[in-house]
Amino acid sequence: MKFRVERDVLADAAAWVARSLPARPPVPVLGGVLVEAVSGGDDGDRLTVSGFDYETSARVELDATIGDPGRVLVSGRLLADITRALPSKPVDLVVDGARATINCGNSRFSLPTMPVEDYPQLPAMPQHAGTVAGDQLAEAVAQVAVAAGRDDTLPMLTGIRLEIEGSRLTLAATDRFRLAVRELEWNPGEDLAAGSVAVLIPAKTLSDVAKSLAGAGRVEISLSAGDGMLGITGAGRRATTRLLDAEFPRFRQLIPAEHTSAAVVGVAGLVEAIKRVALVTDRVAQVRMEFGEDGLRLAAGGDDVGSAEEELPCELDGAPLTIAFNPGYLLDSLGALHTDRAQLTFTTPNRPALVRPVPAPGGAAGDDGAGDTAVADPVPGYLHLLMPVRLPG
Repeated sequence: MKFRVERDVLADAAAWVARSLPARPPVPVLGGVLVEAVSGGDDGDRLTVSGFDYETSARVELDATIGDPGRVLVSGRLLADITRALPSKPVDLVVDGARATINCGNSRFSLPTMPVEDYPQLPAMPQHAGTVAGDQLAEAVAQVAVAAGRDDTLPMLTGIRLEIEGSRLTLAATDRFRLAVRELEWNPGEDLAAGSVAVLIPAKTLSDVAKSLAGAGRVEISLSAGDGMLGITGAGRRATTRLLDAEFPRFRQLIPAEHTSAAVVGVAGLVEAIKRVALVTDRVAQVRMEFGEDGLRLAAGGDDVGSAEEELPCELDGAPLTIAFNPGYLLDSLGALHTDRAQLTFTTPNRPALVRPVPAPGGAAGDDGAGDTAVADPVPGYLHLLMPVRLPG
């Protein structure tokens, strides 16, 4: 086997595939990447780099100059590390017996190969479900993934729920302390144009794949709920993942239908203020938010660890309110809005609050003020629910 490929192209492909590999593979071959070189096909010389651990698969197709076609299996993380460190010159890879040699400029590496015959066959793509803009999918997944749980003993909370209802996709994630929901439009395939389906996808896998395909234009989603498989394809890349076999919480009943107070505040100023006052939070991490007619007052800490206060302008519609949140969760929610202003709505200090994006007043970008309308309509399609922290006393 022998081929030549551009260094940046190979490094990018190896890094993307290696991210899907297990950190501690149960058998050595599942930590490898399969490199296949094909010459003289309908599309000319093609090189594919792929990985599969029986749960997730990743495959990238590249342009390359193939000298001798063939297949080789090498350590995925080692290949990714090596190609990333190579100089910016064409890469030549030659397989001779049980060794793969990589030459690039004045650099030369020799890697042991693994038995290709022991490597599992990559799964076929599930049935076509529909297409969506890659950048919109990446943004939507990132907005909800921030609320996904990371405790593997609660698998139903480590996933992102994907609901398909005709031309609308709904993504949701929760870790019991917060909930993020995002809706977006897509182009469903014929089988789903008038139908509905709901599945639970591993949040980390979906996040990594969606982020990598943000610039891919239209992205194809393939789905087989019966077989428990999801596939995503775009820009010469394809990935599959096993769906989570767990029951996601009934999240819609957690979202308050009404509120007694609503505040609009500039996101950038609030984020910086939270970071400052949170420096004195103790082990019971909380930032108190006092909304009143004169604006917003942030406070944290106490006599034992020091205290901090900061005041910010905001517009309040409704009764004054004092409520407390975990500062990390609050910052995550604000960082996912992607707007200059946020609307926070409340019922009582002990009930969930909603954080929504609000457009700049008059449509002008870059305005960090609270504006002149406390009841400004939020941007539809996204909300972030936060459970408050109980106030002392």
